[in-house]
Amino acid sequence: MHTGPTVFKQLLQFLPRYEFNLCVRRHRGEYREKKFSTYDQFLCLAYAQMAGRESLRDIETCLNSHQEKLYHIGFRGDVSRTTLADANERRDWRIFQDFGHVLIGIAQQLYQADAIAVELTQPLYAFDSTTIDLCLTLFPWAEFRKTKAAVKMHTLIDLRGPIPTWVTITTGKVHDVRMLDHLPVAKDAIYTMDRGYVDFARLHSIHKQGAFFVVRAKDNLKCQRLYSHPKDKESGVRADQIITLVTQKSKKGYPEKLRRVSYVDKERNKRLVFLTNNFEIPAATVAAIYKQRWQVELFFKWIKQHLRIKSFIGTSVNAVKSQIWVALCIYLLVAITKKKLGVPCSLYTFLQILEVNLFEKKPISSLVAEALKRNADYPERNQLNLFNY
Repeated sequence: MHTGPTVFKQLLQFLPRYEFNLCVRRHRGEYREKKFSTYDQFLCLAYAQMAGRESLRDIETCLNSHQEKLYHIGFRGDVSRTTLADANERRDWRIFQDFGHVLIGIAQQLYQADAIAVELTQPLYAFDSTTIDLCLTLFPWAEFRKTKAAVKMHTLIDLRGPIPTWVTITTGKVHDVRMLDHLPVAKDAIYTMDRGYVDFARLHSIHKQGAFFVVRAKDNLKCQRLYSHPKDKESGVRADQIITLVTQKSKKGYPEKLRRVSYVDKERNKRLVFLTNNFEIPAATVAAIYKQRWQVELFFKWIKQHLRIKSFIGTSVNAVKSQIWVALCIYLLVAITKKKLGVPCSLYTFLQILEVNLFEKKPISSLVAEALKRNADYPERNQLNLFNY
């Protein structure tokens, strides 16, 4: 019988502890704190994400039931709900944000060779946001409507993975398009966005930085056609035009030429119009790039269903942002572990196996192999379990 580290400990071995300590020192996370370290706090929140614990008392009870294993996992202090609550309120959430950026860099290197569905030589990113509803009575600082509160998670996804490369959390009142002012833009990269991000002055700023965008046009777009390229109706392309904007405000925001591609999605029998500043790629590729934007929607669906970011164990700004960033850190850590171990299953399947075996003392690779074998031996269970994501 294997008597080595638990699955939770094996997962944490892929966590760069030195960089974590640098983030703690940068934001003075250990200032006047002797018993409950920042790493203890991270472990508690990470356990809550992995095991599905949704309250402070739940975390305390479940962890203390494994008291003899906590020291070997990395805990150096007692687990108390009051101590954890105080840490979530006072300890700077930017520690977990900075550590998340460290994990993003590691994950991007691991997944940079992965193929995407579109044949491109330059990087491809998708940008969007998701709204997390909150109770206005408990979270008055996040007022969104008269009767509800919310926070938004604005996320840039590297579609080779997909890996979140830039995340910022705001209140629900902040309009999505304003985040384009803060978006990190890389030269020659392509950014695909929904029509909520159509702001011609901001899109022109992306163009001036040497990057490309593919965005869905609004229905009330006013433009003048300069000339048209030949169209390939078999691929769904109905028009491929070079245009200029005609209204005073839009022309002032984007004074240069744009490319307008009209495309019919045969599967849904829906006509879509795209705008881009890339004049070299085929028109069908423009539509294929926008189709990849759906990956960011799947990412939001994934983390909302399988991580704990819809209910919070603290009500302050600091507590909410800490919990969201730790959830993203766990997503990235699981993605890194899966890649380094070469696990042949989906990310969700891998996370599900880890969730139910956190304190088992078996190698992760063996656990995954056994679970996948059982699932293959009983194909009729595929309709009942969630191993096929």
